[in-house]
Amino acid sequence: MTKEKKRTLTTYAIVIAAWAVIEILMRAGLLSSHLQGLLVPMVYYAITAVALNICVGILGELSLGHAGFMCVGAFSSALFSLLTADVLPGGLRFFLALVVGTAVTALIGFLIGIPVLRLNGDYLAIVTLAFGEIIKNLLNAIYLGVDSAGVHVSMQNQMALGLQPDGQTLINGAMGVTGIPHDSNFTLSVVLLLLALFIAQNLIHSKQGRAIMSIRDNRIAAQSIGINVVRYKMMAFTISAAIAGMAGVLFSHNISTIQATSQYFGYNVSILILVYVVLGGIGNIRGSVIAACILYLLPELLRGLNKYRMLIYSIVLIVVMIVNWAPAAIEKREKLAAKFHPAKSTEKKEA
Repeated sequence: MTKEKKRTLTTYAIVIAAWAVIEILMRAGLLSSHLQGLLVPMVYYAITAVALNICVGILGELSLGHAGFMCVGAFSSALFSLLTADVLPGGLRFFLALVVGTAVTALIGFLIGIPVLRLNGDYLAIVTLAFGEIIKNLLNAIYLGVDSAGVHVSMQNQMALGLQPDGQTLINGAMGVTGIPHDSNFTLSVVLLLLALFIAQNLIHSKQGRAIMSIRDNRIAAQSIGINVVRYKMMAFTISAAIAGMAGVLFSHNISTIQATSQYFGYNVSILILVYVVLGGIGNIRGSVIAACILYLLPELLRGLNKYRMLIYSIVLIVVMIVNWAPAAIEKREKLAAKFHPAKSTEKKEA
């Protein structure tokens, strides 16, 4: 078994073991209802961190628009579930909503990528940030309804839709979408996290993944050996967007009402996800999942400390950053690894 395969299987094992422990604690009544309510959000933020790490760590391009992709997946899947709530059973409805939300987000990611991926560095980050804000503000201004006469759209107010008595308002401007079926749960969320990990790990270790990483390392050298830079950048960006849309589907089906607000899909959310990626290790998919889970739960677990909780949270962020990235800390970890695993250290030096 190769080293990469061992790392991949270890990542799956960690996720499954964490799920099993949490399920046992829930069935034993040892988890409060508040903590149980945080489990699904924790997982969909971990999925979005995996998605962003494909863009930042594997492709090497900084994106600040993944909260916007979550928003697209959340709203498109929520609309599908509302329209089919009385027609399809819950399990099948959620599966189809997942397909719809992921596909629509992948399409939007592809369309956004056509102009955006011609840019690099800070310029790309600014444009993806603008995309996220445009999506959020557009959904805040739209009124969408459906009746026997068809679909009605307005940018004024709900009354301007002119719905017939049998009509249904789907998007009510800043009020968002209400009455979404609660089809997601913690087990289903973990399954989707494993799916996201499977997609990311297989992309990294595939021929396409190696081409994408060669573009990240040296674009000109990759182009000189015949690698289609635009094609592979589009592939990575679209897959990254689709996985973020998958997280958005989980988000919308975990609560009954969603609004395109800054609290859920704003600039700060994109920055928060980027923090998870950086602290977990850029290019380290497992690290993104662990960082997202710990850093999402930490402020809630410290809520009892009142005004000191954000101070402690900030200190933890600084400590984690120093431990992960400071040269002295890295050297110390390597010495400890050499002490406990001298054979591996010798192999590394010979390589």
